[in-house]
Amino acid sequence: MTTKVILVRDGFESREELQQAAEIIRSGGLVVFPTETVYGLGGDATNEHSAEKIYAAKGRPSDNPLIIHIATPEGAEPYAETSEAYYRLAKAFMPGPLTVILPRKQTIPLRTTGGLDTVAVRCPSHPVARELIKAAGVPIAAPSANLSGKPSPTCARHVIEDLSGRVDMILDGGDSEIGLESTIVSLNGNSATLLRPGAITADALRCVCDDVTVAPAVLEQLAENERPLSPGMKYKHYAPSVPFVLLRGDSRKVLSFLQKEQQSKNCAILCYHEEMEALENKNVIDIGKSENLDEQARRLFTALRDADKPGVDVIYGHLPTTDGIGLALYNRMLRAAAHTIVEV
Repeated sequence: MTTKVILVRDGFESREELQQAAEIIRSGGLVVFPTETVYGLGGDATNEHSAEKIYAAKGRPSDNPLIIHIATPEGAEPYAETSEAYYRLAKAFMPGPLTVILPRKQTIPLRTTGGLDTVAVRCPSHPVARELIKAAGVPIAAPSANLSGKPSPTCARHVIEDLSGRVDMILDGGDSEIGLESTIVSLNGNSATLLRPGAITADALRCVCDDVTVAPAVLEQLAENERPLSPGMKYKHYAPSVPFVLLRGDSRKVLSFLQKEQQSKNCAILCYHEEMEALENKNVIDIGKSENLDEQARRLFTALRDADKPGVDVIYGHLPTTDGIGLALYNRMLRAAAHTIVEV
């Protein structure tokens, strides 16, 4: 198919553009749109055929559930069994980068939820996303707009590289503000389980919920026969085409290791800003200052894509801390590296 690209960096230039995008969604087509986290590959969440198209466009396993995007927190009511705890979270964090797992209503087909009787609900804060959802008049099912397994897209260029010819329309909203996918939680009364870390941290959730536990799958691999309860739990994600290796150890030892590897291997390096001058200017990518986790989160997926170039045999990166948004960085980098960590 021919993919139309529309520039919406300051919002839709005309009502006609908005209605065209909304009509594609309503008619069962696919529209890629910007959110504050990453770009989403959107289709009508109430249409099982749209879900099938999303899985096909991404090459995504069909048991990997899709998140449904709504324009307001109350927009979940026709599609999920809400609760007092859901609305407490919504008051604190919505619109924003939070997804909540809720019991599914029959209005959402099992194809959308990966066969689960729960549905993942999110109300994005990006104005283009919210305009599109309102105009479409249906919740929009949207995983990240990349080929399955590759780094999530944080700009339209990444989407075009992966999905041009696979979707009807791409809305170019510029660079993503956060750069990592939304935080995902499930609820049990007023207690929450963190299934995927993001910009809404565990400590922030603890300000609202009585108890917050981190699911083992955040830092460990699921068993082969274990079913994913949310997107990003089971399969290798965010990965470049060559091996990605995480380095753990004293910063001076890590830098020395990287300097030696540059002499002996065709490697790319995701390094801290402070290390740039100490390394050869050869396939070295500035991931941000070592203490600035927000900057590292925003740059990570672009850095992984930029490092993955012809002639590179391996990519190295620092194993991040698990404090604050560092837990989200750790989770994404661990999955991109298929849990490959080297002690130096």
